[in-house]
Amino acid sequence: MRFTYALLLGSFLAAGCVDAATPPAGPVTPVGNDTPRDTGWKAETVADGLMRPWGVAWLPDGQTMLVTERDGALRVVTEGNTRPEPVANVPAVFASGQGGLMDVALHPDFADNRLVYLTYSAGNNRENHTRLARGTIDGSLTRLDDVEVLFRVNLLKPRGQHFGSRLLWLDDGSLLMSIGDGGNPPTRINGQLSRDYAQDPAAHLGKTVRLTEDGDPHPDNPFANDDDPATDPHVYTLGHRNIQGMALHPETRAVWATEHGARGGDELNVIAPGSNYGWPLATYSVEYRGPRISDTATLDGTVQPEAVWTPCIAPSGLTFYTGSAFPDWTGDLFAGGLVLRQIRRLDFEDGRIVGQTTLQFDQRIRDVRTGPDGHLYALTDEIDGRVLRIVPE
Repeated sequence: MRFTYALLLGSFLAAGCVDAATPPAGPVTPVGNDTPRDTGWKAETVADGLMRPWGVAWLPDGQTMLVTERDGALRVVTEGNTRPEPVANVPAVFASGQGGLMDVALHPDFADNRLVYLTYSAGNNRENHTRLARGTIDGSLTRLDDVEVLFRVNLLKPRGQHFGSRLLWLDDGSLLMSIGDGGNPPTRINGQLSRDYAQDPAAHLGKTVRLTEDGDPHPDNPFANDDDPATDPHVYTLGHRNIQGMALHPETRAVWATEHGARGGDELNVIAPGSNYGWPLATYSVEYRGPRISDTATLDGTVQPEAVWTPCIAPSGLTFYTGSAFPDWTGDLFAGGLVLRQIRRLDFEDGRIVGQTTLQFDQRIRDVRTGPDGHLYALTDEIDGRVLRIVPE
């Protein structure tokens, strides 16, 4: 969906800002933290001793995992064992605040080419951005060879906030990557609030980008063929704050994504090419210090979320459950939660969300995936982080 940035910005400024902690109302009713608790499950530790793990990918054997640690290490994890030596030749990262080594994804033809993709923050506290790199992992899983940077966010920002950044392979072989808006006020780039670039189609901040396997703009992207300097050909969707969960629906193959609000207003969205999701001009969120960010949760030309969470759950990893261990969960969507230390289950029936329940933990949940064995897995965001497997109690 094409839009005029100046028109949207003008509408926002005309509406003015309301100095109130009450978020603007919209067609989506926010869900609180009083959802029913799921029972009949327990979490067992598959591996521990991980330093703030962020992302996980399984090798073709279905047992060995590659796990990223935010401080910059890529670990090899097998059942009950974390190798003491990290994989060598991982790019140097800017590990500060929310930044560091983030997601990991294997090429769809990994069994043949052994290509590993990594997202990470690079730079320093004054100038940094998110990057995508690729390398070939050797047969012993000890090092990456031929490491190259495939994509760099086209603006340098200060401080250590809002980098994104999940990876998701689509069925056509393209790679979707989420990028945060760069940070909360007063973070500025070239005199402009960093988050305002989420509405600028020439900037990568606050976007999803769709890439070829080599990091080039996909030729079918919304702005790939317009030759307009006011747009960037990598951009797939815009108007996001900080997406940290993406998953493909197992039947429709639609892309679902979770993103952080500020104070409340976390969102679950269906990602469609060329769409604008409103941030920061239309949001159910308010500033951390109290005032509204916008005076409206709806705006012509923007997409409404499928679900909103207030107070925030701080959404992280996202997966549709396709296993058989929990028949009642099959086809449901599971969203990790950092602040509330939970996994939120969204009950799907006939393609619609009909309810939400909670799997409660004692730890912050950074990632949620469905493993090759059909069980749910979770990463805990701790100094002594763990890989957990969810099994029937």
